[in-house]
Amino acid sequence: MENGSLSAVTEFIFTGFPQHKEVSLLYFFPLLFIYIFIVIGNLLIFFAVRLDTHLHNPMYNFISIFSFLEIWYTTATIPKMLFNLVNEKKAISMTGCLLQMYFFHSLGNTEGLFLTIMAIDRYLAICKPLRYPMIMTPKLCAQLSAGSCVVGFLVLLPEIVIISTLPFCGSNQIHQIFCDLVPVLRLACTDTSMILIEDVTHAVVIIITFLIIALSYMKIVSVILRIPSAEGRQKAFSTCAGHLTVFLIFFGSVCLMYLRFNATYPPVLDTAIAVMFSVCAPFFNPIIYSLRNKDMKNAIKRLFSVRRVLSTARD
Repeated sequence: MENGSLSAVTEFIFTGFPQHKEVSLLYFFPLLFIYIFIVIGNLLIFFAVRLDTHLHNPMYNFISIFSFLEIWYTTATIPKMLFNLVNEKKAISMTGCLLQMYFFHSLGNTEGLFLTIMAIDRYLAICKPLRYPMIMTPKLCAQLSAGSCVVGFLVLLPEIVIISTLPFCGSNQIHQIFCDLVPVLRLACTDTSMILIEDVTHAVVIIITFLIIALSYMKIVSVILRIPSAEGRQKAFSTCAGHLTVFLIFFGSVCLMYLRFNATYPPVLDTAIAVMFSVCAPFFNPIIYSLRNKDMKNAIKRLFSVRRVLSTARD
């Protein structure tokens, strides 16, 4: 094949969307509502933590940054999904696809690192309460937060650069609703062994992270069960129940999405898993961290109270 034909593909077509406009509109409005809810819910959590001195501690600091990341994590995919639902041509440019993959996975990697840090933070707070203030200092929290962001965004960069150099000359149809690494690699006109390397790399990182977090929570639960009073056990468990729930939702969807190796799912199931991974999991996080958290609910109420007072003063 001539080299000139190897670069024939300049855009990709998504095949995971409904092909009929009427059906697409049925999905458009629920997805739009979910996206608005995710953005507003996470913004409320972020500003409530930042503006309320009662929540200026490591746990809520990590929650606020995680919420901020969730906004951009969903923004990497959902706006393009919404556009494709109302547009007849479900397409994305080569550059747009590379950028979507990079930001989606970089933000996802960063969130995974933050969930790990949050699990360790809860482990220290519950299992090492006397040493916790000396270990989890504001300086260390800032270093962990910055380090997670740097690592999360750097680790995928070489891979995206490599993918950008691959020739795409055959089919340009991505059997998914957003650009993902393996579906895009399958379209490359070159050795596809990189797909297996991609699968193994994902699996190793996911399993190691899962084990670290799972072991932390197993130790936390064992310590909580040894607390004499029922009230003490309930209070201790409530401080980590939200994190544990988010962890299970996040890694449950991650495992379904990426711990499949060469196994293929039916297109409908593949799309459903992608929706759960990129849309449904982020949708539940603001609910878990606000509606099920008394301190957060009070902070959000105080946030609205301050806003009303400022509005009255301006009037």
